[in-house]
Amino acid sequence: MKRAMTVFYEVDGSIYVNLTNRCNNNCEFCIRKNGDGAYGSDPLWLKREPTEAEALAMLEELDLSQYRELVFCGYGEPSVRLELCQKIASAARELCPKIKTRINTNGMSDLCFGENTAPKYANYFDTVSISLNAPNATKYDEICHPVYKLSAFPAILSFAQNVKNYVHNTVFTVVGDLLSDGEICECRKIAEELGIPLRVRSYIAPEN
Repeated sequence: MKRAMTVFYEVDGSIYVNLTNRCNNNCEFCIRKNGDGAYGSDPLWLKREPTEAEALAMLEELDLSQYRELVFCGYGEPSVRLELCQKIASAARELCPKIKTRINTNGMSDLCFGENTAPKYANYFDTVSISLNAPNATKYDEICHPVYKLSAFPAILSFAQNVKNYVHNTVFTVVGDLLSDGEICECRKIAEELGIPLRVRSYIAPEN
């Protein structure tokens, strides 16, 4: 029997965590524009968000030893439920000390919570992957449509610069298909100036 809500789903040897459908972006390339699930998962649209107790109970049912990594990434921005992400990450490490944890984020938790959130990522996540996706605020607004408008991009850079002091493996990603070669070069320059590696990834096309 399928669950009423898909909170945990498998992707390529890792277990992903879908805690919310809320997002402060409306990206042109978002995978949730292409269907109801990801990589063959059950639908990731949530009729309601799981409670802390529900999410932790589901976690305890998993055999985490079979997974390479626990990844906070679903059909919403995981950092809007950052406290629950912390609790799940801690619980996962208690259940399986060897498992690695990663959060895929748009990097706008400072704007979401109105404070410097970088310290909140320390000791919970082995990797913070930040979707840079543009070389400047105008382009970012054009393709990601953040609710924070042009203030979003500089906030992302500030968050990245701060969080790398707490999580050593902090990385940037961009969707290369949406940018020109020149724009990708500009993104590389930003990443180099901040001392953060950049990964250029491909657009995930709709499944037919």
